[in-house]
Amino acid sequence: MLTLEQQIFKQIDKSENILIVFNADWNGDAVASALGLFLYLKKIGKKTEIAAHLAEDDAAANKAAAAWRFLPAFEKIQSSLKNLRKFIVSLDISQATINQIKYTVDGHKLNFIISPEKGWFTPEDISTSSSGFKYDLIFVLDTPDFESLGAIYDNNVEFFYKTTVINIDHQADNEEYGQINYLDLNVVSTAEMVYNLIKQHSQEPLDEDIATCLLAGIISKTKNYKSANLTPRTLLTSSKLIGLGARREEIINQLYRSKPLAVLKSWGKILNNLKTEDQGRIVWSWLEEKDEISALINGQLDVQEIFEEISASVAEAKFIFIAGVHPQSEGIFILIQAAKGFSSIEVLKNYSPAGNTRIASAILPFSREEWQEKFIAALKDKLDKNKI
Repeated sequence: MLTLEQQIFKQIDKSENILIVFNADWNGDAVASALGLFLYLKKIGKKTEIAAHLAEDDAAANKAAAAWRFLPAFEKIQSSLKNLRKFIVSLDISQATINQIKYTVDGHKLNFIISPEKGWFTPEDISTSSSGFKYDLIFVLDTPDFESLGAIYDNNVEFFYKTTVINIDHQADNEEYGQINYLDLNVVSTAEMVYNLIKQHSQEPLDEDIATCLLAGIISKTKNYKSANLTPRTLLTSSKLIGLGARREEIINQLYRSKPLAVLKSWGKILNNLKTEDQGRIVWSWLEEKDEISALINGQLDVQEIFEEISASVAEAKFIFIAGVHPQSEGIFILIQAAKGFSSIEVLKNYSPAGNTRIASAILPFSREEWQEKFIAALKDKLDKNKI
């Protein structure tokens, strides 16, 4: 009987075009592990593309994505799936020969103008069909369910259900939606799983770019080796990746040593103003300064690391958010992160939110005096009734 690793590479061997996708929240482990796998598949000669949903109005996701631009092949990540399948118009030319083909666009109609040199055509000579999907294998990395892929999935549901999916993840809430589910709850990061998978397939050493991507995923997930779930195996894997040429100093400099002083000061205010509600299930902070709220709205104030730190420190937290008076319009701007199994979009659905299930933002139509009572009280009620 084939092992999971053997099943995966059997699918890779027989595939013509492979797609790699990952979570729309653009967390570091997802981005880095996907890029590492992408570079490896390209190295062994497979036609491979990589994509993740990134909405222009999702400031948090755009900020998260920008943090990873230093990684090799980052520019190859597409924000949507293009030319996924083709519509084919066929013309039987057995009774005529073609002299010229043109086309025109007339309003919402595309007209093909075909001039025969000899003979003529009848309506029966025309037929239509659609091609199969462009990709014949999908890797989904560090993503608990299809919905977490955002518009990449929402706009292409049929494709995901008609194409073989290999699901790679280390998280307990994964819904095992793939035809092959390569899951390991005992590792710290998906990047570590990709490393283990590649080593099962190839004895050749990884190149520096692949090693750098995978090490970046591990460093991000472990908060530079400070997380409580760090294991000796993770440290050993990191050591091997550094030995293969992974650029550790570059990763550290890009992720942890390049924060402007103004950002660090804002982080300090956010942490200093933290409040908890409902026995720690709701954690929030209020920003007073208009400039800081503007930076938060525009994605200039990267708070994903703060969210991760709070999540690690307050394990019972279901929702973490930062709020403040919107500087350009009436109301309260709020940026909220939901724990696994909960939905930020669902909480904000009545306020035209932007973002995804994990992190979303909205403008609440409340004054500063009434927003806690009307929003936080309603959120407590939903948690109590388990309606989120």
